[in-house]
Amino acid sequence: MLTGATAFSQLLMLAALPVLTRIYGLQDFGILAVFTATLGIISSVSSLRYHIAIPLPKTDGLASNLLALALISVSFFAVLVTLATLLIPEKFLAGIVPAEQTGNLWILGLGVLVVGVYNTFRFWATRKKAFKRIAVTRVEQAIGGIGAQVGFGLLGYGAFGLVIGQLVSQGAGFLGLARRAIKEDRRAFTQISLSRIRKAANLYGHYPRFSTFEALANAASIQVPLLVIVVFTGSAELGILMLAMRIMQAPLSLVGAAVSQVYYSQAVDDKRSNQLSQTTGNVLAGMAKLGLGPMLFAAIVAPFVFGPIFGQEWQRAGELLAWMVPWFMLQFLSSPVSMALHVAKRQKLALGLQLFGLVFRISAVIIAGTIVINADVSKWYAVSGAIFYSVYLIVVINVVGMRFTETLGRLSSSLPYVLVWAICAVTVSYLANLYI
Repeated sequence: MLTGATAFSQLLMLAALPVLTRIYGLQDFGILAVFTATLGIISSVSSLRYHIAIPLPKTDGLASNLLALALISVSFFAVLVTLATLLIPEKFLAGIVPAEQTGNLWILGLGVLVVGVYNTFRFWATRKKAFKRIAVTRVEQAIGGIGAQVGFGLLGYGAFGLVIGQLVSQGAGFLGLARRAIKEDRRAFTQISLSRIRKAANLYGHYPRFSTFEALANAASIQVPLLVIVVFTGSAELGILMLAMRIMQAPLSLVGAAVSQVYYSQAVDDKRSNQLSQTTGNVLAGMAKLGLGPMLFAAIVAPFVFGPIFGQEWQRAGELLAWMVPWFMLQFLSSPVSMALHVAKRQKLALGLQLFGLVFRISAVIIAGTIVINADVSKWYAVSGAIFYSVYLIVVINVVGMRFTETLGRLSSSLPYVLVWAICAVTVSYLANLYI
């Protein structure tokens, strides 16, 4: 259900891109990338990660107090960001956001609130296995986000229209999730009290101590290099990179997020019955069959078709996409099963991995921009992602107890599917080269 709804929403978003690239310019997408990166970093820690603990307690009473704790934290961060962007807009993201856009930075605070509340109630719905609720919000987000971006673009709002649409696409549906949770689980929410919130904070205090920094390092390892890239190359190059990343992130959103949600729900029970290794292997095999072929297809075809589809100024995005494919393949495989580190209570290890990724990926971009002569900074960023996620996947496999040979056997079952996609890609590329 989640995959189907997410598939539909992602297809809508991909279908809208050729329209959006003709309404908005390279710089507009670059500013959107800066907004998305900043929001991603702040939102990753706004709940102090209490929201991901919501499915874990045996009783709804304890879980509801974790939910309240997460919402309090999100509200605090939202207010803090709003005050910063209103009181010192010229210093917030100084040197990264153009001066004429500083007046619009206030929307970051709203974004932190909307995204944080949505994620909190999404995990409550996961606890209740109410995946239909989440599926409906996926569609609402896609339709609302596209409508806002096209509408504001036609009205001449420029980059601000893209930002508004992005906010809608990430947070729409939060009111519906909250309303249904309160209506259907009212009994659990009557157990919320200050003393119980403090008890929940103590019982799950390792989440803000370890998981928060892990999430921050994870988000920063992806987003901070983008902010560094814009300093070296300008917003136009970042806009091109943003388009390539958005297309490659579609499979992650299409399948990865949905599988991750369900895997986490199931893994809690599997850990107790010592079946986590088997479940993880099944997920890896299924993800490989489902996603690796289409990603390889995109890598082969993109350099030939991006110009005609999105406009000639976007041709370079196709080349960058091909470089990103190994990174996104490995992230696609590791992202859902990464929740095993939390189920296994290996938060310190998860934090160490993300800190390694943060330092490694930022260093790669800085070295490319300052030391290596004529280096293509965006390609260095793509390669650093592939190296990091290969290390991450190996560690997760080790934690759940899978043997390396067993993992290779699971992944090799996808080879026939990948081969079919590769043949199709070569055929399409040959025809595109002849007739486009």
